[in-house]
Amino acid sequence: MSNIAETIKADLTAAIENDKLLLPTLPEAALQVREIAESEDSAIGDLVKVISNDTALSARIIRVCNSPLFRGNRAIENLNMAVSRLGMAYTSNLAMGLAMQQMFQATSEMIDKRLRATWQTSTEVAGVCHVLAQHYIKLKPDQATLAGLVHLIGVLPILRYVEDEDLQISSIVLDNIIEELHPKIGVAILKKWDFPKDLQNVPLEFSNFQREVPAADYADLVMVANLQLVAGTEHPWAQMDWSTISAFDRLGLDPNIDMSEEEDLNAQMEAAMALLQ
Repeated sequence: MSNIAETIKADLTAAIENDKLLLPTLPEAALQVREIAESEDSAIGDLVKVISNDTALSARIIRVCNSPLFRGNRAIENLNMAVSRLGMAYTSNLAMGLAMQQMFQATSEMIDKRLRATWQTSTEVAGVCHVLAQHYIKLKPDQATLAGLVHLIGVLPILRYVEDEDLQISSIVLDNIIEELHPKIGVAILKKWDFPKDLQNVPLEFSNFQREVPAADYADLVMVANLQLVAGTEHPWAQMDWSTISAFDRLGLDPNIDMSEEEDLNAQMEAAMALLQ
């Protein structure tokens, strides 16, 4: 790897170890939503009031509620109806995740393209996680969706660093830096954001295909969702022997079944992924 790549890795690693890496902060809307959701005295009206301050976020939540995944006999026409249907837990986690999208933008074209691609992948994984949690396992769909949305959050400070320093490096070199450093950075961010402990390990563990844990967790779910998205492609993960990945067993899933070939399930996964775009 080039000298500049080694320098970048050394700088970022030192910043992580010395707790000096400039980590992103949660958007104000996400902080307010979480505060309301975690308060025992809060009601649906409190959550509606906070979210309604963000017109775009309100519209997206209503759209989610009218999607095939949640649609009932009656169309949802306002935010209060949407929150009532989704529930406070799902609404708060969804709102918190969607509020993060604004973070995945940059001024330079190359970095902006990278950030948007990272968010695209995150939303696709989140959509698959949602459907799998609903159909196959006992993990919560709202937490599963949030886990998918944040599993690549560690990419953000790396790309910001490259942009701020105006570094000129190849895509291959940048890929290698991201692959090596984003998991540890992601854990640091989720700890700083005070995310639930069962989500904090997701960036570090979702690509650890040999991990062994007592029971299925959100890292397992994000792992399998990522694998499903690359099934049938030339991606290195698609070339592995999935029968050796114990996450499938813990989730009660058959590693030999391509879920995209299950017509009903595939339609739901595509709908879920489209929701978060």
